[in-house]
Amino acid sequence: MSHAGIHHVTAVSGPAPRNLDFYSAVLGLRLVKKTVNFDDPGTYHLYYGDEVGQPGTIVTFFPWAHAAQGRVGPGETQEIALRAPAAAIGFWAHRFLEKGVDHDGLSKRFGETVLTFRDPDGMHLALIGVPGIEAEPAWAGNDIAVDHAVRGLHSVTLLERDGGPTGAILTDVLGFAEDGREDTTVRYRAKGTTIGGVVDIRTVGDFPPGKFGTGSIHHLAFRAADDAAEAAMVEKLVRDHGIRTTEQKDRNYFRSVYFREPGHVLFEIATDVPGFDVDEPRATLGEALKLPAFLEPRRAEIEAALGPLA
Repeated sequence: MSHAGIHHVTAVSGPAPRNLDFYSAVLGLRLVKKTVNFDDPGTYHLYYGDEVGQPGTIVTFFPWAHAAQGRVGPGETQEIALRAPAAAIGFWAHRFLEKGVDHDGLSKRFGETVLTFRDPDGMHLALIGVPGIEAEPAWAGNDIAVDHAVRGLHSVTLLERDGGPTGAILTDVLGFAEDGREDTTVRYRAKGTTIGGVVDIRTVGDFPPGKFGTGSIHHLAFRAADDAAEAAMVEKLVRDHGIRTTEQKDRNYFRSVYFREPGHVLFEIATDVPGFDVDEPRATLGEALKLPAFLEPRRAEIEAALGPLA
């Protein structure tokens, strides 16, 4: 059965070892793929997710060690929210205190308990306490018990000057429907999708412009079951909204097209197939540096430029 929803979110971080320590050792996500930015192979591309890296659990990073600090503004993704069992939120609040993670007090959003925090690059994140998900599979490691572990993406929050045109793309092309309003935020939900099934659009009018850099979210990817489903979405974008995408790009683990939505956020449509175990066994995902075939002849040069992760 195919699902709509978020496939992955990609952001920019500072030094790669620090990024790995936070997302693996502090948040307990699995490093499911260690590769490079195919368009800039002197930079790592690190993928974190659940045990197999299923769509809806993936957060990825381009670590640019010397980039300037970013600042969020309209036309950007403001926040990435992760799912955790509702009973585990107290554990996470204590863990953040223990680990020195910059975080806020508990709050409520659309009736759910929210623990907002920042990663070492200042990127905005949240843990959303979701009742009844304790039995869902979870990757447990780095002293985090399975009862407390993150269960994939909950949502993203987009910051828009006018959220209406963006909402039209979500509902008409990407498989979402409006699911509620709270203050200046409209919630959209993908029917039948639990992991990565929510997009919140916060309308801010003439909010000060942002500055792209470390801690910024680069793009937001949505799911397409396969090439045919992706092609149908591309056709609908052109026919009904006058938006053209890039040509399809093979990212080894999915195939993608990219476009700027009306509010200027960079959107991607990524296929669910073939998945992250296409080039290494599930048991050892993320352990070896994987390169696409066209970069293999440059492996020695690339490895020397990347430097160690730990």
